[in-house]
Amino acid sequence: MSNLQISIKGKSFDPGRIFCIGKNYGEHIKELGGQTPEEPVVFMKPVSNIVAPGETLSMPRHGNLLHHEVEVVLLIGREGQDISESNALSYISGVTLGLDLTLRDIQLQLKKKGLPWELSKSFEQSAPLGHFKAYDSQSIDLQNLSFSCSVNGELRQQGNTRDMLFPVKSLIHTLSGWWTLKPGDIVFTGTPAGVGPLKAGDRVDIESPATGSFSWTLGT
Repeated sequence: MSNLQISIKGKSFDPGRIFCIGKNYGEHIKELGGQTPEEPVVFMKPVSNIVAPGETLSMPRHGNLLHHEVEVVLLIGREGQDISESNALSYISGVTLGLDLTLRDIQLQLKKKGLPWELSKSFEQSAPLGHFKAYDSQSIDLQNLSFSCSVNGELRQQGNTRDMLFPVKSLIHTLSGWWTLKPGDIVFTGTPAGVGPLKAGDRVDIESPATGSFSWTLGT
């Protein structure tokens, strides 16, 4: 879906880079037995990995343990570098939810060898993404936004952005110090505890009162 275009309040954005934040919720770090980072852990996915709501997902062929990870996702609306935390929210144009699909067995193998995560995080269709809602600080509180993930109707993950180790303002500040953020850049902000396996035929629903609900089904 590299030709995907995002439209918010009559303004169109071509998706740029997908920045993903790992280890941003303490309970998720505990469930995977990791260490708490001192600064945001960042990895990236290709824009071609985006999957719109309602599309059928395919199980990857090079791994056996596919995990769901629901995340709050931000759309950058204007260019910025070295953005201050006090001004960070003004660079956000849209908010939605997404899934950072992960091949956990492959990720563990890569971690043991000290290798990059792309094979476990950046495979085809690894970034299911909901429709963006225009960001308005009066109606969407990015410091207290609840969201969830259910599989076949069973609640698996329930999180709130207030539990982030690196809040949204901090993420925008840090990322803009490492890269010049540009309109169309997308930020997956990390997943809460409760990640778990998916199998062929499963239906995944992600939801937040602030953004609405989105779903995908894995092909059989």
